[in-house]
Amino acid sequence: MAHLTNDERLRELATMPVGRLLWKYSVPAVVGIMVMSIYNVIDRIFIGQGVGPDAIAGLAITFPVMNVSAAFGVLIGVGAGSRMSIVLGQNNRRAAEEILGNSIVMTLIFGTFYIGIFALFMEPILRLFGASDTSLPYARDFMMWILPGLLFNNLCYSFNNLIRATGYPTKAMYTMFIGAGLNVILAPIFIFGLGWGIKGAAIATDIAMGVSMTFVMLHFFDKKSQIHFTSGTYNLDWAVLKPIMAIGAAPCIVNTAGCVINAVINNTVYDYGGDSAVAAIGIFTATTGLIISFVIGVCQGMQPIVGYNYGAKHFDRLKRTFWLTSAVCTLVCLLFSVACQVVPRPISRMFTTDLPLLAASEHALRLTTWMFWVVGFQVVITNFFQSLGEATKSILMSLSRQVFFLLPLLFTLPLMWQLEGVWLSFPISDMFATLVGIVMLIIEMRKINRLNTQ
Repeated sequence: MAHLTNDERLRELATMPVGRLLWKYSVPAVVGIMVMSIYNVIDRIFIGQGVGPDAIAGLAITFPVMNVSAAFGVLIGVGAGSRMSIVLGQNNRRAAEEILGNSIVMTLIFGTFYIGIFALFMEPILRLFGASDTSLPYARDFMMWILPGLLFNNLCYSFNNLIRATGYPTKAMYTMFIGAGLNVILAPIFIFGLGWGIKGAAIATDIAMGVSMTFVMLHFFDKKSQIHFTSGTYNLDWAVLKPIMAIGAAPCIVNTAGCVINAVINNTVYDYGGDSAVAAIGIFTATTGLIISFVIGVCQGMQPIVGYNYGAKHFDRLKRTFWLTSAVCTLVCLLFSVACQVVPRPISRMFTTDLPLLAASEHALRLTTWMFWVVGFQVVITNFFQSLGEATKSILMSLSRQVFFLLPLLFTLPLMWQLEGVWLSFPISDMFATLVGIVMLIIEMRKINRLNTQ
């Protein structure tokens, strides 16, 4: 609410009814992150309809590269957001300003590093991630033009988390709306109107990301903001950076592991199904990614509430927030899982009209998503540990699905069932990872209950 003072913005985290508070923080977060996901979905829809199935396969090859970029972004953004919520709950504003200053410096350092590596070794990297002679030109053309926008994306996404953590959830949403609206306008103009094809999608995304980043940065240059850029906070301090990176390590590892997993998937499905199977996995990734984005958005709304109340030792509010978030995310994933079983073809048709690709994508969606309804609960548990500053538990939970279960299954099941084995690896890993999460959650809740009685 615009008329709230900075102190009132923080006080409501400890006093407003949990349901209303989660709604207030989650709705803008969901809208904001869904808008970010729409960048990718819009690109894939326009490219699939306007360029063709080979272009979708090329775009699927870029997923691992984009995951590496996102890994560096969430390492700082998620870690800094969680830490900032906790220190504000402890009424330590100077610590929050130091987190902000150190975060901007590290984001710029990381961005310069990975953009340079991608630019120097682009073709070998794309080959490593499964590019064929057919898909490589599309993947290379897209990556060549999207590289500058990756730094804009990291700055926008990471510091949007900090806007939300400091009590401005609606403003965080608006900054994402601006970029998405611009992308919706520019993408068809550049792809169809100017005939730039896949290159046009990348340029439109770059411009949109740059504009969103500008609005995010302007918030922190405003002296009226709850926490803003302050002199003396830009010298890197390991005491500040260590807890940020420890908490941010979990989502960073998820994205990095996702890079490895995507490379394994792309190469495996190409071996058993060719470029059509690679394009199908691209459609699967885009659609499930949209739902996961919704879940992460709700978790982002949960994070400042849990973090602040953990710092303030309001444990009952913390637990109510967790269970309400879990219920919402599980319901959303259940509805999507049912939709993929009942109407997979209309979902696939958004991306392509190519009949062989439609059939491959329809089959893939049915097999990969029959256990998807448990994924929301997994993500909530992981984000819950992040919000509490429990870095090791969050990392372990993050690794369980992709590294401990999915990766071994991707190497073994295709030996027995070929391409079917790739698709079945996803629901089986979802089931096992959820069991791990339940055990870890029981242990954590017992710990919180003990703290509550002290």
